[in-house]
Amino acid sequence: MEQKQLEELCRRGADRFQPLFSRFLDLNEQRIAEAAARKYGADYALFGGAEGCERRMLGVGAEAPQPADFPVDCLLITRRSGRFGQPLTHRDVLGTVMGLGLEREMIGDIVVREEGAYLFCVKAMTELLLGALTRVGRTDTSCALSPPPEGPLKTLKEVRVQVSSPRVDTVCAHLFNLSRGDTQELIRQGRIAVDDRVCLKSDLKLSEGQVLSVRGYGRARFSAFEGLSKKGKMNLTVELYS
Repeated sequence: MEQKQLEELCRRGADRFQPLFSRFLDLNEQRIAEAAARKYGADYALFGGAEGCERRMLGVGAEAPQPADFPVDCLLITRRSGRFGQPLTHRDVLGTVMGLGLEREMIGDIVVREEGAYLFCVKAMTELLLGALTRVGRTDTSCALSPPPEGPLKTLKEVRVQVSSPRVDTVCAHLFNLSRGDTQELIRQGRIAVDDRVCLKSDLKLSEGQVLSVRGYGRARFSAFEGLSKKGKMNLTVELYS
């Protein structure tokens, strides 16, 4: 959603007893949404269907909505052949859903587990998806309403790195064993994103809490700056997605 749309949502929702909700927002949009809610004095909450979701909706009102108020459903996509057949992947599930003509904002996180793929969606899309997700990639599938998966949605590994600067190209090089030249080429190709927005500048400096994505290499969250080393290097704590 654009900033103007989010601000208008917050303005209209500030004094409403019944809250208003956005569609699913990426990380950058969530930061804009929180700023807009504070600007108009609206109580707000962000929720994506389960604790730990990255793509979340904004709910605004005179009182912050509770998780049960959000128009989100969780679907479980399973292989009809059980253990046999091609495993489901995040890429295949997302590609199949986008192939139905849905906008990305209608779909939240996709979590792949041994039993199948959990898909969070806007409630208005549930009936369509239940009927349409009979095949993902080359795999025949079934789709049903489901509780969210148990346990953490994502596995994060905490690592510490020393860098001369929190620039995107410097941090990428250290985390994913790339040269600065490699990183700059990935930026030119549009394969690096910060908070789900394509990064256009190699000298962009990361801030605490931001998520760095390098297509084909991995994803990481900048957790904290922990001071300087004796040689003047910056000590960063980073969480790698596995």
